[in-house]
Amino acid sequence: MTNLCYPSHKPLLSAEQALERIASAIIPLSETETVALSDALGRVIAKSPQAPQDIPPQANAAMDGYGLNSAQILPSQTFRLRVVGTAWAGQPFVGELTDGECVRIFTGAVVPDGVDSVVQQEQVDRDGEFALFGADCPAGRNVRAIGSDVHRGDTLISAPKKLTASDLALLAGAGIADIRARRRLNIGFFSTGDELTPLGEPLGHGKIYDSNRYLLSGLLADANHRVVDLGIVRDDPALLEQTLLDAADRFDVVLSTGGASVGDADYVQETLAKCGQVEFWKLAIKPGKPLAFGKIGASWFFGLPGNPAAVLVTFRKFVAPALRQLAGEPAAGPLQLLARCDSRLKKSAGRQEYQRGIVSQIAPGQYAVKLAGGQESHQLTVASHANCFIVLDADCAGVKPGESVIVEPFSTNLPPL
Repeated sequence: MTNLCYPSHKPLLSAEQALERIASAIIPLSETETVALSDALGRVIAKSPQAPQDIPPQANAAMDGYGLNSAQILPSQTFRLRVVGTAWAGQPFVGELTDGECVRIFTGAVVPDGVDSVVQQEQVDRDGEFALFGADCPAGRNVRAIGSDVHRGDTLISAPKKLTASDLALLAGAGIADIRARRRLNIGFFSTGDELTPLGEPLGHGKIYDSNRYLLSGLLADANHRVVDLGIVRDDPALLEQTLLDAADRFDVVLSTGGASVGDADYVQETLAKCGQVEFWKLAIKPGKPLAFGKIGASWFFGLPGNPAAVLVTFRKFVAPALRQLAGEPAAGPLQLLARCDSRLKKSAGRQEYQRGIVSQIAPGQYAVKLAGGQESHQLTVASHANCFIVLDADCAGVKPGESVIVEPFSTNLPPL
């Protein structure tokens, strides 16, 4: 079959070129919604909140100890003060200190008027109603000043940002109960192929169970996504076209797996060209060469290959950045580490490869990686064992054990060697 929309003589796009095309095409969604802080973890904040008050709102103690006025203390001399009360967190000391007096104070308690220094309890000896102090008690010691964290009117978080647990704590500390966030992306996905069998049904001769929908379901799990599994679509051009048109009316993004190559039963790219527009098809990468990207109406479409390893690679490298951009997240690239390779890597020059590996930390700031197993793109076991991609440039013609390679970990938590 001759592909008129993507002639065979046209050079394949590199990974970098494909990412540039995606980034230049996609415009982040502008719609926002109010989200309770309790539901805001992982959401993309759309409006930069300002602090309605100082944090902390009153000066308070940074240590358990004794509060005193340093002005009444003679330098370089030990002294003792009468303990006239206690300041608890949430229960301030009521009264005023006079010369020769101090208060017992606990972490977080409001510092009473006249107190400008808190001496931690380990440096104080208690003698009945008196506290015995050393000579060094300067003003400001162990006292958190009003607004020492945030001043009223300060910007707490600069939008856009995907909110972390620490962000939620900051907002809660400022008394903010809800935020404005970019609305969630509506995403639909399906698998294609007559060979696919849903779980729970008997496996006929020549059939396989559909694993890609479960892979995509896990990869799509994100606080900014509303995801719908559209099931399995058979190798029927008319059915595929209708599925794509219906899905484009419902979703911001539609994903499919399978049917994106050049076989007689691969209809995804051809159907996309018929009912939408093809931004690109086929990349100079392995696995994942037959990746289709385009648009149907207002909906973005990614036609991923059918082999699981290719789904994993193309989603992480191309779909995930596109979804983050569409959701309004700031641009960010993958973490890359230089690691010693403990396996012999086979590769032919020509395409950039993402081999599945297991990276370990051998010492602080030092890493080693080995292959997670065979690199056939259908091997689910290897994908399950892997915790990184070993990224090999197009010009690379193999790697010997002991040489250095670039790895992209799937997580920042790495096992020891």
